[in-house]
Amino acid sequence: MRIIPAIDIIEGKCVRLSKGDYSTKKIYNEHPLEVAKQFEAHGIQYLHLVDLDGAKSNHIVNYKVLEQIASKTILKIDFGGGLKTDGDLRIAFESGANQITGGSIAVKDPETFKSWIAAHGSEKIILGADALDEKIAVSGWQEESKEALLPFIQAYQKEGIQYVICTDISKDGMLQGPAFELYKKIISEFQSEQRRNPIKLIASGGISTFEELPKLARLGCEGTIIGKAIYENRITLKELEYFIEKK
Repeated sequence: MRIIPAIDIIEGKCVRLSKGDYSTKKIYNEHPLEVAKQFEAHGIQYLHLVDLDGAKSNHIVNYKVLEQIASKTILKIDFGGGLKTDGDLRIAFESGANQITGGSIAVKDPETFKSWIAAHGSEKIILGADALDEKIAVSGWQEESKEALLPFIQAYQKEGIQYVICTDISKDGMLQGPAFELYKKIISEFQSEQRRNPIKLIASGGISTFEELPKLARLGCEGTIIGKAIYENRITLKELEYFIEKK
């Protein structure tokens, strides 16, 4: 299972929210590059970079932060937040994103999102399936759609999507543990041997202790995104280094 720390950006600073609520913003570091370099120094190879300003304003905003981290570390970055047009996508890839995550666009403009999958392939495009009570949420989680989570994933699996980041919003930033039951449900539904294109599920939201990581790995998660638990020292970078080396 891949370990993928998260850096969420507002006004160029590294922040965390609780349940996606912008009023709960807490700044952890004014220099995201410093944070990324710390991750890299502990053997971490991946980074989940979220442009929260972009998610709110419906276009890419913090691409300079992406460019800086991509050019000054060797981290493989998946970038999301505010990607709505082919132009946004181009800027993200030109700024150094290895993959991009599309959430709101996959709900609101499925034709554009499908065209990205066709043009760039399933290795480059991740489906962001963020849900509250198993209903997909969009626009930086500011609104809930009528899309049910499992049929939403299924529809894009048919379009060739492999990577799915699933965040249970009720857990995000709360440090109360991830949505094990939800992930078990998704994995049993979409990872069967018989499926031509099994989903690679990336767990996100609520990770609070090191002990939860092997449990997510045993469930069959391909990766896990860790945010606040790192910033609040619930999980140390040394522990993550140990987990990565042990693999």
